[in-house]
Amino acid sequence: MDNRIGEMQVFLRVIETGSFSQASRQLQMTPSTVSKLIGRIEQRLNARLVERSTRRLVLTAEGLVYYERAQALVAELDDLEHTLAQGAAHARGKVRVNASVAFGSLALVPLLPEFWEVYPNIVVDLSLSDEIVDLYLDRTDIAFRIGPLQDSALVARRIGTARRKIVASPTYLEKHGTPLTLESLDEHNCLGFNFRRANPVWPFKEPERPASAMPERTGRRITERTVRGSLQANNGETVRRMALAGVGLARLGDFHVRDDIAAGRLVEVLADAGLDDEEPIHAVYLGAQRMPQRSRSFLDFFVHRLQAFLSAS
Repeated sequence: MDNRIGEMQVFLRVIETGSFSQASRQLQMTPSTVSKLIGRIEQRLNARLVERSTRRLVLTAEGLVYYERAQALVAELDDLEHTLAQGAAHARGKVRVNASVAFGSLALVPLLPEFWEVYPNIVVDLSLSDEIVDLYLDRTDIAFRIGPLQDSALVARRIGTARRKIVASPTYLEKHGTPLTLESLDEHNCLGFNFRRANPVWPFKEPERPASAMPERTGRRITERTVRGSLQANNGETVRRMALAGVGLARLGDFHVRDDIAAGRLVEVLADAGLDDEEPIHAVYLGAQRMPQRSRSFLDFFVHRLQAFLSAS
């Protein structure tokens, strides 16, 4: 996902505050996430932008050029959005939005106060459910969906990608041990879901032997591991809470558990086992050509902010 503007904004905040920790507090990110984002910029540019020390940060020559240009670009973007918002600020009415419980709670809800500062006359009718709703029958304007999209008449706007992680609490791992192989999952309580599209299997990638006719080609095939557990819930937040309580292992989106992992409340396990569970996230809606201004304003406001949220995972 290309989110260079978001990375620039993080870089500017680091330089303006003078520290990774202060920038992370203002951006509501972890210091390690901020550091990784700055490192990603430096790696892409193949240039060191900041000299780090225990006392202060110092811009390199390349960093000074990047800082000045980034300031200008972000200011231009802010000016563009402000200009367009003035024309759309009078949008009014109700926007019916659907999202999964975790994505809605963690990604959408924190942005709503800022949205209403720009669009005070738009009412957001927000429903959170991990079930897939029918936009037409449920009178939903915009739905945020995690996973492959089915063929339909819906218009989709890609937001980003969520990668699943297997996690457990330190308490659970101390009591039951840490799974080190896929086979050891049989000995653990694997918490799951009960909605129709969920399967009691966790997909993994395994090395595949090269075909004898084409020995130069190698690949990785997908294998599915059947798991069992004492819980089947209809939303990821319930599964997360039970994992935090030490009930069992959970397979959840990285954006859902990143704060818990950073704080040590949950621990990722089998990280090197090849869990093959990256899922795209889209905003889907009906009739792009006839979309009301209130819905278009909602989408335009949220999309790049949600992209920045996901890129921090």
